Amino acid sequence: MSRAPRSVAAARDWGHEEVGCSILHVDMDAFFASVELARRPHLRGLPVIVGGTTRAVVLAATYEARAFGVHSAMPMAAALRRCPQAVVVPPDHDAYREVSTGVMRLLNDVTVLVEQVSVDEAFLDVGGARRRLGPPTVIAQAIRRQVRDQFGITCSVGIGSTKLVAKLASGHAKPDGVLLVPRAATLDFLRVLPVGALGGVGEKTEAALARWGIRTVAELADSEPATVQRAVGRVSGAHLVDLAWGRDPRPVVPGREEKSVGAEETFPADVADLAVVQDKARELADRCAVRLRSQGLVGRTIGIKIRTADFRTLTRSRTLVTPTDVGREVFLTARELLAGVDLGGLPVRLVGVRAEGLSPAAVTIRQPTLEEASDDQVQARGDAERAMDRVRERFGRRSIEAGLSQSGGVSSGSTITILPTDLS
Repeated sequence: MSRAPRSVAAARDWGHEEVGCSILHVDMDAFFASVELARRPHLRGLPVIVGGTTRAVVLAATYEARAFGVHSAMPMAAALRRCPQAVVVPPDHDAYREVSTGVMRLLNDVTVLVEQVSVDEAFLDVGGARRRLGPPTVIAQAIRRQVRDQFGITCSVGIGSTKLVAKLASGHAKPDGVLLVPRAATLDFLRVLPVGALGGVGEKTEAALARWGIRTVAELADSEPATVQRAVGRVSGAHLVDLAWGRDPRPVVPGREEKSVGAEETFPADVADLAVVQDKARELADRCAVRLRSQGLVGRTIGIKIRTADFRTLTRSRTLVTPTDVGREVFLTARELLAGVDLGGLPVRLVGVRAEGLSPAAVTIRQPTLEEASDDQVQARGDAERAMDRVRERFGRRSIEAGLSQSGGVSSGSTITILPTDLS
């Protein structure tokens, strides 16, 4: 659920004229938490938080937990202080991706014009589907019904003449509702909103506008454009004025590509031993590579993220000569980046590894370096990791892992560790 501010003055009924309102924004309600409740029906009605240890952050919370002030991205320790009776469920990202893929497949059955924005939300342009499926409100209700029946979760749908209005409408339709904002009601709808509801207005921009007495979308629209530009800059100011007047020409663009693939993890306790940090980076690099291969992608740029005990976040990245989907190569680059980070003597709270500059593996030309061309093990390592993928697909992600050499680095060959699990 979007945490952008909503207006208590915003009506739940802005009219019923659907002409010109072909844009839908479909947003899953408390997505991660809803998936967990579908798997654990006995938790329905209870305050449930999806997250890791007390040192991690809240990934999602049911509406019962939100009533206590719990929200996503809040530190778990703070969430449990506000709602000590909450049931904490560890995240299962594989399950979330599976449900997300199913929902997006359902949406693509409605129209080919589907733009996935994140794992739990998408824009649709249903202008071409009206003759087959009915007006937008009928399509929205059908989507909600099918999502509930097939996946046991709920979604909210906003309908408007632009992506801006549709997204704002879905936020006001939550939870489990539909809100249509007719084209003629667009400006009236926008003017009752706080300025922070507009996309791109974060805390700093909101504070900058407030210093000029601009706190609502109505005040933004009524201000001189030059004043807004002095407050937040020429380009941002012009863009915000356009949004305040409902001007948003962005079309729904299908086939949105993922910009990066990665994984990160917060340690249960701050870690001063860099060998432990490096070992976790190896695990994360392996997970990153598995995701690349599952999506048929390769990454050209490898990046790391380090958060120290004082909550300082450091990032580093390096572009490879040849794009890769091999975990060993991802890790070797991440390890070199880690070695070059000055931690200031502080222990590590969080580490992350990511691949960027993604492209389809099937059509990406991967020219091996001279070292790779002379190394007989390069192809063998890739084949070994793909074989591991097949084992994991059958027996579970934790059934097999890439191993380390005795020196703590990745061995020259492909080392595999079979974990104690039932492989029968």
